[in-house]
Amino acid sequence: MPWTPACVGELRQRAGEALLHRVAGPTAHEKRARIHETPGPRWFDPDRPVRTVHADAAMYVGGLAALLLQSLHPVAMAAVAAHSGFESDPWGRLQRTSTFLAVTTFGTAQDAEQAVRRVRHVHGTVRGRTPEGVPYQASDPHLLAWVHAAETACFLSAHQRYGRRPLAPREADGYVADMARVARRLGVVDPPGTTAGLATRLAEYRPELRATAQSRAAARYLLARPPLPWPARVPYAFLAAAAVELLPPWVRTRLDLPYTTRLLLPLARPGGHAVVGALRWIIPAAPRPAPRLTP
Repeated sequence: MPWTPACVGELRQRAGEALLHRVAGPTAHEKRARIHETPGPRWFDPDRPVRTVHADAAMYVGGLAALLLQSLHPVAMAAVAAHSGFESDPWGRLQRTSTFLAVTTFGTAQDAEQAVRRVRHVHGTVRGRTPEGVPYQASDPHLLAWVHAAETACFLSAHQRYGRRPLAPREADGYVADMARVARRLGVVDPPGTTAGLATRLAEYRPELRATAQSRAAARYLLARPPLPWPARVPYAFLAAAAVELLPPWVRTRLDLPYTTRLLLPLARPGGHAVVGALRWIIPAAPRPAPRLTP
């Protein structure tokens, strides 16, 4: 098959469409059109740091790193394992998460409020006990604060390392503050508003974090048995190594890392840049945003 510009363009389009439908679901284009093209006030202005971070392909590294870090909280991991469809419906879970992030970051204020209400309703129904018998409920502000802090830190770290344009220190603080705005609506009490505050919050949780059978199973699933066709597993292996390498060394020592991931860690950064660059190239551009109307 000759590698003509038209052929390359067609392959790029096919790969981009396949990825978009994996991440956003079968109605991906309809979702994108509603999120980006519906007129109305937004929570965030176009120049806010949260829009810069969440629009970049580095989010794929940050999202995987966040799942690995979050899994080390035994109570939070027990809730995820029992109620989230982590392994039974991994793509559905990814699509719900990516849609929530897109709506709250880029969608209208009305749609963002509805998305938050849906999540809070689901959290209100999720409760149970860990394998050790510790009771939990997803609406617990302490657990919400952990999930929020872990994902904020990982999204920001991934962007600073792999993003097209890393944020300046003041912008990084702005990103943490933007994420705190959404977190408060989800029920997080006093979320950090600066990178220094975020680091302090994460340190406060460190004594609670440990490896469990569920966290080890999650790491093996995410790193060694991803629900992907074989051709996609090679670039995914480098993406996974980049996500692991992004985490602090003390976190990595508590994860059950498969041999392949450990082998690729020395190549994690160049491999991560290559995969993120490829993702950035194939992902279809978002629709032109509607004019923002100040509420």
